[in-house]
Amino acid sequence: MTRTITVGLDGSPASLAAADWAAREAQLRELPLRLVSAWEWQAPAFAPATGLGVPVPPSDLQRASAQHLLAQARSRVGEARPGLRIDTDEIPGLPVPALLKAAEGAELLVLGSRGLSKAAGYLLGSVSHAVLASCERPVVLVRAAEHGEEAPPETSARGASAVTCHRDVILGLDLHKPNDAVIDFAFDATSRRAARLRIIHGWTLPPYYYSGALMPDLNDGMIKQVRSELSDVLRPWQDRYPAVEVHAQATVGNAGRHLVDASYDAALVVVGRQNRRAAAGAHIGSVTQALLHHAVAPVAVISHD
Repeated sequence: MTRTITVGLDGSPASLAAADWAAREAQLRELPLRLVSAWEWQAPAFAPATGLGVPVPPSDLQRASAQHLLAQARSRVGEARPGLRIDTDEIPGLPVPALLKAAEGAELLVLGSRGLSKAAGYLLGSVSHAVLASCERPVVLVRAAEHGEEAPPETSARGASAVTCHRDVILGLDLHKPNDAVIDFAFDATSRRAARLRIIHGWTLPPYYYSGALMPDLNDGMIKQVRSELSDVLRPWQDRYPAVEVHAQATVGNAGRHLVDASYDAALVVVGRQNRRAAAGAHIGSVTQALLHHAVAPVAVISHD
């Protein structure tokens, strides 16, 4: 099966921004773009025709709306990127299972995100959270606000964008549980953009280290140890991606806050999500939660065991 970059559409500005971002990503990866819209079938709740006209079943209205949305999005994206193959699909069923099913054949699933905005969106809130928490494929959430990661594209002979300038790709790295899939995704995304990879590891000093004035040597030793561990983890990836410029930093404090700050001037933020279920349902982690609420740049969440 051919992999695709798949976008879930609901007609909101956030989902249209997601489609624009996904189109750029499809060209970078030389993959087709698939636009999908889920519509929920409902049992006919109408009386038989009485000569005053035939009522339209709700399911027909929903499907027609989904088809119209997909046609508009396809026209919008195709006009900007004429060389890109674009497929569309209206999927009957509840949004969460429909999107999870659509993601099975996807290289990436891309959804819109409004962060903490009070405005409601069909794919936002509980739906996007449920999809993200259960999806086994990488999921990218894109904010509705304009946040270009590249200079205006120049079209090459084969119709793809020749990217000329990019912001950094940010990787949130957990040194205690580094995961190959997450690291590889970040290096690969950076390589495709000819950008710089900025790696952030947040850590907390043990209580007895906070008296820096009394024990500066211990503090310095701890920092050197963390930097050494970072170098050890990253060395195989730097050998695999020698063209990628890497800037790694170990920051004291909450990783989520540092990643949110970094997102204001980033092309993409990459984090991992461990596949496990909490007592109250699927778990996505506090760092990912902070990014989904507050990050400005698109956020890629890579699930792993």
